[in-house]
This record gives sequence, C-alpha cells and structure tokens, in this order.
Amino acid sequence: MHTRPLGTTGMHVSDIGFGAWAIGGSWGEVSEADALAALRTALEEGVTFFDTADVYGDGLSERRIATVLAELEPQDRERITIATKAGRRLDPHVAERYDHDHLAPFVDRSRTNLQVDTLDLLQLHCPPTDAYRRDTMFEALERLQAEGRIRHAGVSVETEEEALLALEHPVVRTIQIIFNPFRQKPVERVFPAAMERGVGIIVRVPLASGLLTGKFNANTTFEADDHRAFNRHGEAFDVGETFSGVDFETGIAAAERLRAIVPEGATLAQTTLRWILMHDAVSTVIPGAKRPDQVRDNARASDLPALDADAMTLVRTVYDEMIRAQVHHRW
Repeated sequence: MHTRPLGTTGMHVSDIGFGAWAIGGSWGEVSEADALAALRTALEEGVTFFDTADVYGDGLSERRIATVLAELEPQDRERITIATKAGRRLDPHVAERYDHDHLAPFVDRSRTNLQVDTLDLLQLHCPPTDAYRRDTMFEALERLQAEGRIRHAGVSVETEEEALLALEHPVVRTIQIIFNPFRQKPVERVFPAAMERGVGIIVRVPLASGLLTGKFNANTTFEADDHRAFNRHGEAFDVGETFSGVDFETGIAAAERLRAIVPEGATLAQTTLRWILMHDAVSTVIPGAKRPDQVRDNARASDLPALDADAMTLVRTVYDEMIRAQVHHRW
C-alpha cells in the first residue's frame, strides 16, 4: 500500500482509503460481523485512512470504526487517520445553521462515538451552497480547531463552485469531492486550485456506486433500503451521490466500453481506482466495502502499474461521447 501526503496537514495516508458509508447504512443490510471483518481486513492491507460521518447509521459507522481501532496497539493506532463529517443532522438543513453553536454538539457526539478527544479531520457534510458565502461557517471551524475538538478541517462538496469557494478559506485543508471516469469536471479547475493551496483531495464515489465495477446489467436490482434503489432521481439527497448522477443504463454501456483499459489480471474496479490515482492532486480515494474480499480487491489497486496514454485517452473519449452531456454542467 502506497501513501501520499494529505495536502499540507502533515499527515500521510494510504492512497486507497476506506469509505465507511456502506457499513453504516443505505447500502442494504450489513451485519456487525461483516462490517468489523471488513475494517480489520483494511488494517491488514495497510489502509490508514478511514472516512465516515455522523449520519451513517446514526453514528453506527463511527462506533464500528472505534471498536476495531480499540484493538490496536498504541503505536499502530497513531498511524491511522479518521475523517468524519458533520452538518447533515441539522434540522432544518440550512446555511444559517452552519455555525459554531449548532455544529459543536455534533462534533462532541462524534468524538464520543469514535472514542477520541480530538477528531483528526472534521469535514462539513455537503452544506447548502449559500453556506460557503457565509464567514460564520469557516469561523466555526477555526473555533473548533482552537478549542482542540478537531485537528484539521475540510469540506465535502457537491459542486465545483462550492469547492472553489471553500478553497478561499485557509482553515480548509481538505476537499472531498466526487471524481471518477463518469465525473471528470474537477480536474479542470478544482484540482489545480487545490494543489496551488496545498489542500488535499479526497475522492468519494470512485466507482459510481458500483457502475464502474462492471458487475451490473439491466436486470440488476437493489434492496429497498439501498440508495441505489430509493435515490435514483434525487428523492432523498443529491442525485449525484447515486451512480454519480448518470442514467443507470447509460452507465452500464459506458462501463462496458471501459473494459478495454483493464490490464490482464485486474478488474475494472481496480483499474478505475488506478485511473483516479493517476491524478497528482488526489491524496486518497475512498471506495466503500461491506466484506473483506471487497477490501482486498480495492487495496490491490494501489500497486497496479500506471495506465498508458491510450487508456487515459479512451477514458476521456467515453466520457465525452456518453457521459458529459448528462453531468458536466450540473456539478
């Protein structure tokens, strides 16, 4: 497992991280045994970056991570970086509530769930766009940092505009954003701006909710409590979080064309993760996993050789011809 600097935070993290949404909820049922086994396997594979949120299973994801980390020796625990997110518990979820007094209780709850005094990295969880234009949101992060509740701060964003607004504030040391062969817009403006400011990029939804595993077909169905069933049109949250906002049938066809870039002995999912890591701005990519075998498959992407120019060109061509018109103008 290779590591990369997380921007200028001083932390180095595994380039393949662990996205812990799936072990909290909204991805179908995941047993306690499978969730803990997946986390333990990630540690065995050298994963040192875990991303979660206070709303993943109403704190269940955070608590499961804490259970596994408590099993580590102190020197091994020090190598692990846990990033969590706050803000989506606000009710109503409006820009005006992204201030210190509303966010602090969520931060304290996450500290309890994760059994830590100080959160390694707190990310605001996709705030409304108007919140990025309010200094109070960033002042809240500065105050939480000064109080010792958080070590570093970042923002998980939906759009390019939000990322660029967040980058204007020095307290923001990481940007989490959707980026994959079906969502290529960040490479144009967000990645260069982040590199210029020394801000780490955390890539989420790297496999387009599984479309880029190449395992789906037109007859694939999902459990009722899986967001891939209940959020296909943005019924519950931003539709871009489900299949990266791409029409399911179009995504299946595009993934089939991308099989041509997969080297012998690898999978489309692994090759997709390696494509993401071809971009120097990326600090870590956080595919989700519900079982140990998925974790091991994801981790292998760290050691795949670099993709050649023909592969990179094909990914761009498929995007331009099949995907761009659906997503590029939206996020």
